[in-house]
Amino acid sequence: MAKLVEWENQRQPVDFIDDEEIWSTIHRAETRKSDPGVTRQLLEAIEAAAQGKALPGWAVADLLVNDDPEVEQAAFAAARQVKESIYGNRVVLFAPLYISNYCVNACTYCGYNCKNNLQRRRLTLKEIAEEVRILEAMGHKRLALEAGEDPVNCPIEYVVDAIETIYDTLQDNGAIRRVNVNIAATVIEDYEKLKAAGIGTYVLFQETYHRPTYEAVHPRGPKHCYEWHTMAMDRAMMGGIDDVGIGVLYGLYDHRFEVLATLRHVRHLEEVFGVGPHTISVPRLRPAEGVSLDNYPYLVSDADFMKLVAVLRLAVPYTGLILSTRETPKMRSTLLNLGVSQLSAGSNTGVGGYQEASRSKAKSHSGLETTPASSIADPPQFSLHDHRSLDEVVCSLAESGYLPSFCTACYRQGRTGDRFMALAKSGQIQHVCQPNALLTLQEFIMDYGNDATRQAGEQLIAKELETLSGTEVGKKLEQDLKALRCGRRDIYY
Repeated sequence: MAKLVEWENQRQPVDFIDDEEIWSTIHRAETRKSDPGVTRQLLEAIEAAAQGKALPGWAVADLLVNDDPEVEQAAFAAARQVKESIYGNRVVLFAPLYISNYCVNACTYCGYNCKNNLQRRRLTLKEIAEEVRILEAMGHKRLALEAGEDPVNCPIEYVVDAIETIYDTLQDNGAIRRVNVNIAATVIEDYEKLKAAGIGTYVLFQETYHRPTYEAVHPRGPKHCYEWHTMAMDRAMMGGIDDVGIGVLYGLYDHRFEVLATLRHVRHLEEVFGVGPHTISVPRLRPAEGVSLDNYPYLVSDADFMKLVAVLRLAVPYTGLILSTRETPKMRSTLLNLGVSQLSAGSNTGVGGYQEASRSKAKSHSGLETTPASSIADPPQFSLHDHRSLDEVVCSLAESGYLPSFCTACYRQGRTGDRFMALAKSGQIQHVCQPNALLTLQEFIMDYGNDATRQAGEQLIAKELETLSGTEVGKKLEQDLKALRCGRRDIYY
C-alpha cells in the first residue's frame, strides 16, 4: 500500500506528446511530398544533417513519408556519414541477463504476460553468479539486466542484490564492468537505490507513445497507466541517474507517429534536464509465448525499418542506437551501416537460459542424448533471429572493418550525462573511445577469441594503429597494447 501511495504522489502529466499535433505534422508531410520545391528543401536539410546539424522536425516527418528513391539514398548516405564522423567504426557489444519472469502485467505482445501459463521463477544469487560466469567466459564485459514487473517476487532490493552479485562475480580474466538495468517504471527512491548500486544506463521502453494503443496492449497491471510509465525517465533523472535509454516496440502502432513522438520525448528531457537519452533502442515486434503477429496491423517492413533508423541517426546524431538479436545477421549488418552503434550478441532471453544452453552444449559434446536447450529452458520473452555466438559476431565485425568494443571507461571515469554529451559534441571523446575500444578488443582476442577471430582482430588493430602512427595517443596505445600482451588487463583512459 505504501508503494501505491508513492506512485500516486509521483505521477506527473504527459504534456509533450500531443497526438493531434503529431498527426497534423505527418498529414502535412504527406500532402507536400510530391512538391519539387519541398523535395529540394528536404535534400538540403539532409545535406546539412550530414555535416552534423540535426535533422529538423519538419524534415523528419517529410523523410518518413517520402517515396522518392533519390531522397532515400541521400538520407542513407548522410546517415552513414554521421555515424562514421561521430562513432568511427566502433560497435559496442553487450548481452542481456534475465533474472526473473514473474510479472503482474498483461502486456499482449510479451511472453511474460501474467495470463500466460508458464513456469515462473527468479534466479537465486548463486544462479545469477553462475549465469555471469558463463557470460564472462564468452568475453562479455557489459550486461543489460532484465526482469518482469512483480513488486513481491522481484522487489528493488532483489534487483540491487543482483547488481552487486554481478559486479562481484569474477571468472579468470573475466569481469562485468558495467550493468545497465531494464526494469519497470518505479519511484524516485528506487532509482536512487539503483544509482547507489552503480548501474550504467537505466533503460525503459515506452512500447508505444500512442495512448489508445498503449492502454489497449497494457490492459492490466501497473504498466497500464500511461502517465506513470511515460514519465519514468523524469523520475530516474530526479533520482540521480543521468544516463537513460528509451525506445518503442515497432509494430504496435504506426512507426511514423512513434519516431516523431520519440523525438519529442528526447526534446522534453533536454529541456527539463539539459541532456537527452544516452541511447535509443529500435526493437521490432517478434513472436513470443502466446503472441501471434497476425493480431498486429502495424508491423514494420524492412524498407521502412531501414528508413526510420537512418532518420533517427540524422535527428539525434550523438545518441547511441541499439539493435538486438531480434533481427537477422543480414539486417543487423545493414543497419550498422545506417546508424546503429550498439549490438547485443550471444544473447539468451530466458531466465537461466545461459546455464541451460551451457549444460545442453556439454552433453552434446560428451555424446549423450540431450534435449535442445530451447525446449528445456524457461520460455524466452521473445524469439531471436541472430543465434551467433559472441565470438562469431566479433569475428564477423572485425572482418568487415568494424571495431568491436567492450569499453566501459566513460562510466568509471565519470563521463556520463551532460559531461559525455559535451565531449561527444566537441569531438574530444574520439581520443579516448577509439583507444579504449582497441584495448578491449585486444583483451577479447587473447582471452576468448578462436584462431579466425584472433587473426581478424590483430589485423584490425594493426590497421587502426597505422592511422595513429606518430601521435602521442598512438605511442601510448602501443605501450598499453604491449602491456596487455604481457598479462595486464583492464587498461583504459
